[in-house]
Amino acid sequence: MIWWILGGLVLVVAASAIALQVAIARDGPAVLSAVDRMSSSGDAELKATISTGEHPQQKLLVWGPGRETSSDERRPVLVFVHGGSWRSGDPASYDFIGRAFVPKGFVVVLAGYRLGDAGKYPAMLEDTAAAIGWAHREIAQYGGDPEQIVLAGHSAGAYNVVMAALDERWLAREGLSPSDISGVVGLAGPYDFFPFDSESTIAAFGDAPEPVSTQPIAHVRADAPPMLLIHGEKDTLVKPRNTRALAQLIEEAGGAVRVRTYAEMEHNDPLISLAAPWRSNRDVADLIAAFAHEVTKSDTKSDTVSVPVQAETR
Repeated sequence: MIWWILGGLVLVVAASAIALQVAIARDGPAVLSAVDRMSSSGDAELKATISTGEHPQQKLLVWGPGRETSSDERRPVLVFVHGGSWRSGDPASYDFIGRAFVPKGFVVVLAGYRLGDAGKYPAMLEDTAAAIGWAHREIAQYGGDPEQIVLAGHSAGAYNVVMAALDERWLAREGLSPSDISGVVGLAGPYDFFPFDSESTIAAFGDAPEPVSTQPIAHVRADAPPMLLIHGEKDTLVKPRNTRALAQLIEEAGGAVRVRTYAEMEHNDPLISLAAPWRSNRDVADLIAAFAHEVTKSDTKSDTVSVPVQAETR
């Protein structure tokens, strides 16, 4: 009898795991946030939702500590930009990013941007720069330090933040330059994808008058902000050669870049690793936090631990 019961439990657990994976595949960020909300216990809360333009997708959400902080306490700022092939996604679905990094000592800004036809190149970059500009001007009122801003993004969002840090045109619209950015984290980002050969890249970039200039690899320079590029070796949607190509060019230019690859990870795994309960047994969140504290030279008296970063391998 006991074996029947145990067998049934195994089947239930397996079915639940499969159902969770299917749900994540269909609406990953919202599911991750729901799971994270039930699993997290850190001190983090939504402080504000801000409009950065007339389009409803031009918005950002600010996350900070729930406890009272002194008026002169300033935390480094993590501006996170979501993925979704430049056609889907909502920063409101990524509250697990706030719960992951506020307890590690940051103020978190979840930045949205126009999608689909409204967000064709260069609109997505204009909106990302606008969110960064807002953070630089306004984040102090939420306890953030405008002089210590780190950008991060997953997939399409990684493209947005890396381009904002490399191509000076976009931040110049906000009266800023890449030197105003302390560092950049790219998770599974596309940085070298011309000629456009997928539905999403053709839709987002096919009308660009100078398509080569849409590529991050075309704007590499030695004085770019330090970068941490993270990629799964089993990523078939955005192949890890994107990260290797960008890192190699940055190294050759004399810039600062670190690469962390994961042999068993697929495209969404680095993002999933930032949600509870996964982040407690993976090092991705700690890796990002350690890098961000290092490049901002901020106090690390949070729950951040030091994690080594492997050298670039080709």
